[in-house]
Amino acid sequence: MKTFILSSLLLIVPLTVGAQNKIETTLGTDLVSQYVWRGQDLGGVSVQPALGINYKGLSLSAWGSVGLANPSDTRELDLTLAYEAGGFNIGITDYWFNSGLDPQNRYFAYAADCTNHVFEASIGYDFGFASLQWFTNFAGNDSLNDAGKPSYSSYVEANLPFSLGGVDWTATVGAVPFATDFYGVDCFAFINLALTVSKDIQVTDSFSIPVFAQLAANPYAKNVYLVFGITLEP
Repeated sequence: MKTFILSSLLLIVPLTVGAQNKIETTLGTDLVSQYVWRGQDLGGVSVQPALGINYKGLSLSAWGSVGLANPSDTRELDLTLAYEAGGFNIGITDYWFNSGLDPQNRYFAYAADCTNHVFEASIGYDFGFASLQWFTNFAGNDSLNDAGKPSYSSYVEANLPFSLGGVDWTATVGAVPFATDFYGVDCFAFINLALTVSKDIQVTDSFSIPVFAQLAANPYAKNVYLVFGITLEP
C-alpha cells in the first residue's frame, strides 16, 4: 500500500486467534494535501483509506485513493499480497486506476488490450539502518517498448530512517533503471528524492494525531512537491 510516497501510518489491532497465533488487523485513513507517488503528481487533496490482515508474516491489504477537490483526480484501488521474514520481503500488487485501456473504467476487465490494472512484483530487504526495494510491472497496462513488447517498467528505492530534533525522518532515493513511458523516462533516471518527517501531535494525555510532511523532488521531470498529511485512526 502507498500514499503520496510514504506508506500509510496504520493502527494495528491484534485479534487473538489461539494461545500462540495471532492475526493482526490494520485499519486507517490518510488525508493528504497532494497525491504524489514515486515522483509523479497524481492529484490534489485526497483521502486514502487502507485495511489489511497479517498472519505470521503473510499479509493481504487493500489501499485506495479518491480526490476530494477535483473530480478528474486519480481514483485508485490497490490489492497487495506480501510475505515478510526477518528483513526480507516479497509481494505482488494489483493496481487499478480510473484511467487506462478500458474506456468504461470497469474494475473487472483484465484483458491485456482492455484493462486499467497494472500488476507489479516487489522484492526487498530491510537492513535496519536502511532498506532497499525493487519493483517491476509484469502484466496489465504497462507501457510498450520500441519493439511493441511490454516494458516491464521497474523502479528501485532506498530508504534511510533517522531521528533529528525529536522527530522521525526518512530520506528516500528512487530511480528508474531503464527507459519506460510508465514513469515518463527515456533512460536511467532519478525520479524521487525525498525527505519525510512524521510526528504525533499530543492533544490530550490519551489522544494524539499522527501527522507527516514530505519535501520531494523529481530531478528528471524537474518537479518539486511539498505534501502534508494527517492519519486518522479509529
